[in-house]
Amino acid sequence: MRELDLNNFTKELSSGAPVPGGGGASALMGAVSASLCSMVGNLTSGKKKYAEYQQDIERIIAQAVELNEKMLSLIEKDAEAFEPLAKAYSIPKEEPGRDEILEKALYEAAMAPLEIVKCSAEVSALIKELVVKGSRLAISDVGVAASACEACAKGAAMNVYINTKLMKDRECAAKLNAETIALVDEVCAASKAAYEEVKGGLGA
Repeated sequence: MRELDLNNFTKELSSGAPVPGGGGASALMGAVSASLCSMVGNLTSGKKKYAEYQQDIERIIAQAVELNEKMLSLIEKDAEAFEPLAKAYSIPKEEPGRDEILEKALYEAAMAPLEIVKCSAEVSALIKELVVKGSRLAISDVGVAASACEACAKGAAMNVYINTKLMKDRECAAKLNAETIALVDEVCAASKAAYEEVKGGLGA
């Protein structure tokens, strides 16, 4: 998936193919958010005006690069998690062991987007820092990163819930849902706060 250019990725996304889907699209938004954090960091690094933050900016850039790479790998992981699920659904209902195979596939299909949500929480922490430490010349890009990060978390969460909804182990499903909800709330709160601060700073 990650080897596709944007034109072909969006063509695949808009087709009737099951992957990439919402999970991959969410991870892509997360990668965009992390990349914008890296860009703002690079535009800030070495500037005398922000010398007091130089070490932090270097760390932010390094973390943003890692998170971008992780988000891109999660596009692939999310797609790979769908294949066993599709195969599980194709097993005849009367075949022994089908329920166990399907339950495991649903769990794995939920874990991939949950990883995307977790990753978005790390990106949101960088955004929170850049609101203060990033170059004012690129502050609008921090706002864009915040918007993309929030969309990433919310979108990936939908792909957790659609799988946990069908799990027979309701205790496990509830645990995954609770973890996801808490993370999404955290990301949304941080992203919205960053967006509003940037917006206010731009006089809007």
